Amino acid sequence: MARFGDGLAVGPDLTSAAAAAVEQARASLDAPPDLVCVFVSGGDPEEVERAVLRATEVARARVVLGCTAAGVIGGGRGVEETSAVSAWAAVLPGARLEPFRLETLKAEDRLIVVGMPEGQDDDVVGVLLADPYSFPVDAFVERSGEAMPGLPLVGGMADGRERGDVRLFLNGDVHAEGAVGVVLGGAVTATTVVSQGARPIGPDMVVTRADENVLYELAGTPALEKLEQVVLDLPEEEQELAGRGLLIGVAMDEYADVHERGDFLVRGVVGADTDTGAIAIGDVVDVGRTVRFQVRDAGAAEHDLSALLERFDLRPVEGALLFSCNGRGRAMFPDSDHDAKVLGRAFGPAGIGGFFGAGEIGPVAGRNHVHGFTASILAFGPAGDAP
Repeated sequence: MARFGDGLAVGPDLTSAAAAAVEQARASLDAPPDLVCVFVSGGDPEEVERAVLRATEVARARVVLGCTAAGVIGGGRGVEETSAVSAWAAVLPGARLEPFRLETLKAEDRLIVVGMPEGQDDDVVGVLLADPYSFPVDAFVERSGEAMPGLPLVGGMADGRERGDVRLFLNGDVHAEGAVGVVLGGAVTATTVVSQGARPIGPDMVVTRADENVLYELAGTPALEKLEQVVLDLPEEEQELAGRGLLIGVAMDEYADVHERGDFLVRGVVGADTDTGAIAIGDVVDVGRTVRFQVRDAGAAEHDLSALLERFDLRPVEGALLFSCNGRGRAMFPDSDHDAKVLGRAFGPAGIGGFFGAGEIGPVAGRNHVHGFTASILAFGPAGDAP
């Protein structure tokens, strides 16, 4: 018997698939579940709503949480671009579960997010699922440390067949916008891992001139010129990788002697200006910060995830939620099963469920961020162990 279970059901009848997936997830549990997560791929909004209502009935849990997605993860594998439902169930004795729904209100020239529960001293982690079209997820997550200091957030952005098809689920209610989630507190043993799947190239460089997300100089040299120098010094195969999509990493610890894989918050290089020699990146970087260019491929992504899990400090892992980017499935690896299988090898017979998101949420160096092309993991250890 176990405290965590997962299930997966594939087929066009989403209502039947939802019931089957939840029943699978509950089958090995030694008590009724406290938390059940349900993720649905495929189907129109009305089909999805019927499936969610059925899943909630079968789950019989304190909190039922979920969303639509481009693909789902459960039963030791991933499924993309077809109708499927995955479910994940957890027995959390002594845990405090506070479900929430977030909405945005307009106040003069700004948006205010309402609905987050008040923080408690024994909060452990928050799970957040958001509609990327209606909810300011980037701004909310990046500033979450101000409102909820010390609370790690893990989760992902929901997806649907079309923009208006995104749905979020919470305790039998289905929402077409905003965000939903749950804060876990009390007797919960959990930790997070974020695998950004990139590897550094070239040297560390100090930002010597910048304005918001535009870098004008790196190490005293025009940023675009420095970028060209780094790329030209690479082997031919790595030049090809850089040509398919270059990234930049912002060092999270300025005092480290050496910055290697995993020491950076990775962001995209989104533009360049040949007239000014500047490059634009997907984040704001201050003068004086250390950066290093990065590339991403299947090999780098696999090595990064495997290496992070090898030095994972929570043993044994009894259950885990996996939020994997929709660009990490068949778009990057030979099949949709890659991340699920890597976690299966690392964690053994743990209940693992999740989905392929349109963006992932997870902490890096103690701060919450929204990511792309990552695998964001929330892992649970034995009940009663210290977090």
